[in-house]
Amino acid sequence: MGADFMDLLFDPAFLATLAAAILAFATIVTLGLPLAERDGLGQRLKSVAERREELRAKHHAALNAKRASLRIEPAGSVKFMKGIVERFDLARLVASDGSREKLAMAGYRGPTPVLVFMFFRFVMPLIVFAIALIYLFAITHFAWSTMFKLGIAVACALVGYYLPDLFVSNARSRRQASIMRAFPDALDLMLICVESGMSIEPAFTKVAAEIGQQSPELAEELALTTAELSYLQERRMAFENLAARCGHSGVKAVATALNQAEKYGTPLGQALRVAAQENREQRMSEAEKKAASLPAKLTVPMIIFFLPCLFVVIMGPAYIKISHAFH
Repeated sequence: MGADFMDLLFDPAFLATLAAAILAFATIVTLGLPLAERDGLGQRLKSVAERREELRAKHHAALNAKRASLRIEPAGSVKFMKGIVERFDLARLVASDGSREKLAMAGYRGPTPVLVFMFFRFVMPLIVFAIALIYLFAITHFAWSTMFKLGIAVACALVGYYLPDLFVSNARSRRQASIMRAFPDALDLMLICVESGMSIEPAFTKVAAEIGQQSPELAEELALTTAELSYLQERRMAFENLAARCGHSGVKAVATALNQAEKYGTPLGQALRVAAQENREQRMSEAEKKAASLPAKLTVPMIIFFLPCLFVVIMGPAYIKISHAFH
């Protein structure tokens, strides 16, 4: 039987038949596998298309909800303020140069804060004037002439005109202080992100998410800058807007460095490292300046509150002994 098998292996007819069978099988496999893979690929493409349509539907639903929220009618008080502003043309009468920029630096953006600001700038002098008249003529009875009292009321009305500006200025100062306390740390985080391979937009997004607990104001500004980088025609404008909204020399220097890095292709990490060091030194110098001015600021409170108590403690026992000696 072994001899028959060996004879069969060396039989030319058998070898030809075996080769033809192998070639036919290989042909079938070669032609059949692409068909099978095409079916699997089609299923995968179909599932991907379905997932894409699902995500697109969710995205459109979110956009529609956001547009609906933006189309919400303003509250009744805002409608009333808008009617007063349009009726008396306050946009031309009481609006000052840079009011919108000052409100943006204080964190109030959009048309509604500008509307409220103009309304209160128009109303506050009347309210303060009325309160001053009531206080001077009805509550108190100073021996002053009527014209003098009216002059005081007019001066109070003039002060009331600048009360909205004072409120916005205080809000802007608090916001800038919060931003600058956290800005050097934000630059360090941004430097780490950039040196790890991130571009500037993901770095801004990451830093905004991380710095939000320390300074929500700075996180808001960085997130807004990220949005502006995506839709403004020139990226330079986004950095300049960031510097204008923050209104601080340190932020302006960083914006200039980012613009130069974008324009000339200079290393962004080196620019951020230098800017972070400068802002940290600037924050330290401001702290030292406040510490140096503390003794001068404490002089008047110490004279008013501390020295009288000290005199009472020192002179009190002597006065008591002298009074007992003479009685």
